[in-house]
Amino acid sequence: MTDTAVFARRFFADYWRNPVNLLVLILVPVVFVVVAAGPMADAAKLLGGTGPSVETATAGWAAGFLAGIAMYFQTRAARAADRRLVLAGLPTARLVTARLLTGLGLAAIAATAALLALAARTGIDEPGRVVAGTAMFAVIYLAIGALAGALVRSPVNGTVLILFAWILDVFFGPALGSPDRIATRWLPTHFVTLWMVDLPSRHGGRLGDLGWALAWTLGALVLAVLVVTTTTRVAHRTRHHAGQLVTGLRMGLRDYRRNPVLWALLVVVPVIFIWLSKVITPGQTTSLSLVEDGRTVTPTFWLPNVHAGTMTPIAITSLAALAGLFVVLDARTGDQRLALAGFRVPALLAARLGVIAAAVLLTTAASLAVTAMVFDARQWGVFIAANLLLAATYALLGVCLGPVFGRVSGVFIAFLVPFLDLGIGQSPMLRAEPPAWAQALPGYGAYRVLLDGGLTGHFDTTGPLLLGLGWLVVLGVLATLLFRRTSSRRPA
Repeated sequence: MTDTAVFARRFFADYWRNPVNLLVLILVPVVFVVVAAGPMADAAKLLGGTGPSVETATAGWAAGFLAGIAMYFQTRAARAADRRLVLAGLPTARLVTARLLTGLGLAAIAATAALLALAARTGIDEPGRVVAGTAMFAVIYLAIGALAGALVRSPVNGTVLILFAWILDVFFGPALGSPDRIATRWLPTHFVTLWMVDLPSRHGGRLGDLGWALAWTLGALVLAVLVVTTTTRVAHRTRHHAGQLVTGLRMGLRDYRRNPVLWALLVVVPVIFIWLSKVITPGQTTSLSLVEDGRTVTPTFWLPNVHAGTMTPIAITSLAALAGLFVVLDARTGDQRLALAGFRVPALLAARLGVIAAAVLLTTAASLAVTAMVFDARQWGVFIAANLLLAATYALLGVCLGPVFGRVSGVFIAFLVPFLDLGIGQSPMLRAEPPAWAQALPGYGAYRVLLDGGLTGHFDTTGPLLLGLGWLVVLGVLATLLFRRTSSRRPA
């Protein structure tokens, strides 16, 4: 146990070397619970969910997502080092225990922050049930993160898979959606959510909701142990690719072409997300504040006809931000060597942005293709242009996040910002017009253009379009400055 404690302490110390990691581990669940809980409860009422109990479930959702991402990077980044430790004589059981204790410790920090935020916001009526439910969320997603770390080599693939699992779990689970759907009973936290918010399912059988929740949790813990044990026997070498503007772009695309899973994810994830958004939408009306022929109007729409179209940019921007983050980070060491060798930084940046553009265009095309089957935009040209503007904006935001926050914290921020911006702040499902704080976010201008193109017959959003283009320019300049600074450093 002494060795285990020493290694667990060292693993924690490695995580804390980037102080932003600790800040984000606390800040993300606090912001998520405080800002997102109320709007998500309102959305749940529209989608047939449990309404106010969603606010309780947000603590588990926040802790689960952070635990999954933290464990993914614990498992993925340390494979070669862990193998060397085992080859040097460290018993595998001790190393696995230390890794899992580190993951559980990080999950406990995120869960504590989320619970404190929930207590401050709404209070906790049944603390024992809520605390235990949040802990079960964290353990289940700890196993999901470990499994992704063992199976998925590319960080962008791994984080997209975890995000995809989380989105399905949250948006189509029993709190935000209907608790009676048979297809969603197999989601990992279905029974945990129902027991945590004290909503008996009546389909838990003899085990009951708590029994199934504990079974999922214990099964996840066993899976995490097996997966982390397996990763100590595998080591992979990392590769870096770079080149001139044309050569660099060709080599960058060739590198990503060798990753077919990424391209499949960029197509499949938004397609499923948008299609399911159409499927689960209840038959009712909603009112939106729009501009038509220069006048502000508040027309009423049939929700199933418009919901999928308004959800499209959420899928696009989330993947665009991750693509911008990882394309630049994965090539950073190689880019630094090329810069020292005399490679021009503008050409190098253009090559990286070209690779990002290819990924973003693919996911945007896939998203718009499925959107066209379930949503009829009034002005398709404006609607497509607005989606591309949002995609480019968040891709550049991802490029900016990488040098500032690194991989782990960067993923957290890349998840949080588009979710709060487009999923909560700009969402027409939650309110007819965005609140004042949402108007200061990057997606406000482009999203107003998107609604104008999708739901009105005339273009009336010149001001929002200029605002969206302004955000694009600002983020482009910031991305260039950060790229220049990181490329001029000597590689580690």
